[in-house]
Amino acid sequence: MHIVILGGTTEGRRLAELLHGTPGLRLTSSLAGRVAAPRLPPGEVRVGGFGGAEGLAAWLRAHRADLLIDATHPFARTISHSAAEAASCAHVPLLALRRPGWVRQPGDDWHPVESLVAAAAVLPSLGRRVFLTTGRMGLAAFAPGDGLWFLVRSVDPPEGVVPDRLEVLLDRGPFTLEGERALLARHRIDVLVTKDSGGAATAPKLAAARAAGLPVVVVRRPAPPPGVETVPDPETAAQWVRERLPRGV
Repeated sequence: MHIVILGGTTEGRRLAELLHGTPGLRLTSSLAGRVAAPRLPPGEVRVGGFGGAEGLAAWLRAHRADLLIDATHPFARTISHSAAEAASCAHVPLLALRRPGWVRQPGDDWHPVESLVAAAAVLPSLGRRVFLTTGRMGLAAFAPGDGLWFLVRSVDPPEGVVPDRLEVLLDRGPFTLEGERALLARHRIDVLVTKDSGGAATAPKLAAARAAGLPVVVVRRPAPPPGVETVPDPETAAQWVRERLPRGV
């Protein structure tokens, strides 16, 4: 059986590790190619887009894919909807692997918003020195600035339109609570912006903001494609695959 994982996440790599070496299973992980030096999972790896749902469906048919697992980022709305459409067209069973979102804790001062544009709009009422942890894409939403200063943390340098008052920190999680608290203090941060990505790798920033009494602007996740079966962790996804392997494998 040929299993295709749309990955690029910690969960996608972990799932590939769990399935790699399984007798009777061919494993291909597909990465979008937006990170210059991604952490590669075991098994076959392809990098780059498919050309939308139609291109992905054609690729699935050409490579005789038996199962498709969408383990992309919770905010990768376009590829998730393309995966649902392509799986339906190619008649390939689809599973979505989505880490749970973060849960508000006592002491959190969260300000949920629907988009990066909405996050930018609410910032002037909350603080002046912003720790922006939404990745390098979409920074144009914050370009007007309104006199704000931004610390942007991302794996690769930002491209395109960015705020004028900007400092870039190139780093990759996981992060520690001690490190995040020191970062907030060193840069005199008074407001944090994050997407509700979930997971443990970047969660310490929320605990650090809570301890410092800082407001946190949280961008809500986009709605998932309707009707797609979803599991919360790689272990459950691996079991879903094993249940569909031919008898005796």
